[in-house]
Amino acid sequence: MILTIYTATTMIVIAYLLGSIPSAVWIGKKYYGIDIREHGSKNAGTTNMLRVLGKRAALPVFALDFLKGFVAVTLIELMQYDDLIGQNDIINLKIGAVAAAVLGHIFPIFAGFRGGKGVATLVGAVTGIYPPAALLCFGVWIVVLMFSHYVSLASMIAGCCFPIFTIISPKVNGSTAYVTFSFVIAVLLIVTHRKNIRRLKEGTESKVYIWKTRRTRKEDKK
Repeated sequence: MILTIYTATTMIVIAYLLGSIPSAVWIGKKYYGIDIREHGSKNAGTTNMLRVLGKRAALPVFALDFLKGFVAVTLIELMQYDDLIGQNDIINLKIGAVAAAVLGHIFPIFAGFRGGKGVATLVGAVTGIYPPAALLCFGVWIVVLMFSHYVSLASMIAGCCFPIFTIISPKVNGSTAYVTFSFVIAVLLIVTHRKNIRRLKEGTESKVYIWKTRRTRKEDKK
């Protein structure tokens, strides 16, 4: 049991440190000479990088933030535990790692505790626990983004679908902790997007066009 407590504590700390890697801040400063937290929505994340610096800056940020969460969770499978530790215990530890990685992204120790909202890191971590649910949520996100062009709206709707996909998934719906976790994530996504909800109501939320048509390009030039 001592080995398990030591390993679990170490994994949670590592998850937080991985989440604290401020990819958006570092890439913005090194390659573009700006602190992304001083521009746009002032969030150190993929969406703000896309709005302020474009796709070339946003794609590596998303990839790194996704990997932070994914690695934080999958590392747990490689650790040694006591024989009494079952699969549900491992899932619970993974959930703890998800929370630590996302908190690390929001409050990064390597960037003055000023980070982003942690959506990409969360997606990566959930993918590490149960890929099918994450892929289904990503599909919902893509569809909503294509029709609305609002990243915030797409993120909230995809997050609210997460508990539904969890409940209908036989592999994980037997874990009370994971089902509860899925609902907590949905609520947190709504809470962290409060400002976006207000801007959506006011009609001032910025749109993002990943695939720009000729018509869209003409409208941008006006």
